[in-house]
Amino acid sequence: MKTTLQNALADYLLAMADDELILGHRDSEWCGYAPILEEDIAFANLALDEIGHASLWYTLLAELRREDPQTYADQLVFFRQAREYRNIQMVELPPGDWAFSMLRQYLFDAFEQVHLSALRQSRYAPVASAAAKVLTEELYHYRHTSAWVRRLALGTDDSHMRMQKALDALWPYVAQLFVPFTDEPLLLQEGYVPTRSELESQWNAKVTPFLQECALSLPQPSPTRYARDQHTPHLKVLLAEMQSVARLEPGAV
Repeated sequence: MKTTLQNALADYLLAMADDELILGHRDSEWCGYAPILEEDIAFANLALDEIGHASLWYTLLAELRREDPQTYADQLVFFRQAREYRNIQMVELPPGDWAFSMLRQYLFDAFEQVHLSALRQSRYAPVASAAAKVLTEELYHYRHTSAWVRRLALGTDDSHMRMQKALDALWPYVAQLFVPFTDEPLLLQEGYVPTRSELESQWNAKVTPFLQECALSLPQPSPTRYARDQHTPHLKVLLAEMQSVARLEPGAV
């Protein structure tokens, strides 16, 4: 594989891993605080799934770079600065209330459904195999979160208000999911990844009618589409907590 193509694929895998890791960390912050005990357990397991998926993508990245997977993943997770992360801004936002976290998870899960389904057809076999595996678990996530979004949106006046408020707050961040990387055309030429425009069209076809069925008003699309190296101040705070133990003892095992 040519170096430029390898670097493009590495950037793509890193972004996927970072999205899952940071969202999983945010989800884990609900452990002990979810509205009911059953959901406390369910959402904690969902957080573990996301972090497990991140580990899978970091492993593929390590293999691509011919690095030791465990050591390489630890270095990426615990010793990078915020500016070096490639996750979207939506996943790094603080958890907010239950409506906010559940809707964020739903919007991302819907993206994962269309993204992973397309990646199963990737001509890069390790990605196709991993996507098929992760999609099986993500289908549960999507069913779980869509049920909660419907339940809250069509519940009481207060729960509907909270869900609409969450949608208004999250919608400006959605567009970043569909911003291609600089070298992404190289991956498209090789048949490694789908086009962002196709993903956006499929995502809208899935999400828009569902939110309308939930009696939610769709905000206007955001005119701004940030690159993945642009973050909110919240990421630094999150990483300061997540990386604190590893940075105290960098050589610990």
